[in-house]
Amino acid sequence: MLEITNISKTFHPGSVNEVFALQNVSVTLNDGDFLIIIGTNGSGKSTLLNAVAGSFITDSGKISLSGHDITKWPEHKRASLIGRVFQNPFSGTAPTMTIAENLSLAAKRGKPRGFNWALDKQLQSELRDRIRTLNMGLEDRLGNAIGSLSGGQRQALTLLMASWLKPDLLLLDEHTAALDPKSADQVIRLTKEIIERDRLTTLMVTHSMQQAVHLGNRIIMMHKGQIIHDYKGSTRQGVRSEDLLHRFEEVRRREQVDVRVAELLQRMYV
Repeated sequence: MLEITNISKTFHPGSVNEVFALQNVSVTLNDGDFLIIIGTNGSGKSTLLNAVAGSFITDSGKISLSGHDITKWPEHKRASLIGRVFQNPFSGTAPTMTIAENLSLAAKRGKPRGFNWALDKQLQSELRDRIRTLNMGLEDRLGNAIGSLSGGQRQALTLLMASWLKPDLLLLDEHTAALDPKSADQVIRLTKEIIERDRLTTLMVTHSMQQAVHLGNRIIMMHKGQIIHDYKGSTRQGVRSEDLLHRFEEVRRREQVDVRVAELLQRMYV
């Protein structure tokens, strides 16, 4: 279970660049939940994911995962419980190392490492079997440098690495945004298969309304560092991409009205 309780984060406090990135955000995920986070640029969706990952320590609030209070844990310690796939297909892997070496690090995470031991025949056989499930023909290319692969191939392998040990929480940060449509569809298919097969508790950030409505059992919409809508239960079951787009448009119109009112008040009192 992931419990996020009243977390806040302000970047550059007290300066002209002050940003209230998260404002008293609370959300709870039960084991096996697949939460989709959507929002406009600067809404706080990736900031929320980074707060959970430990990329920074929040100013206030609490984050608990699987019974552990991880609020003050550094990022490397949280990695023992969390798997993560980044937006950039070239993040999260060592490009000059081979496919087998990268995956062996994922398979032996938290254990003593040494390639003579880690890449034994049994593990190589397991690597081939798991990579074969990707249906990308990579099972016979274990010796290839992972940096030589296409973005889609590399992102599929990164997803495999992040989920290898069935983490307590899987974080997906717009992990198909940099891919071409065909590769993105492949990675989304693999994402759905892996999460459903292993019942992984997952938090996924996306800009795609189609992905939002076709994946997960819950959707939250963020704006200016706050959750403004939470689609779950029967509400989630009936939501369409048009509904989400309509909600975005409502937010945009409201902001335009707020700006006009502020400008009017300013003129009145100058």
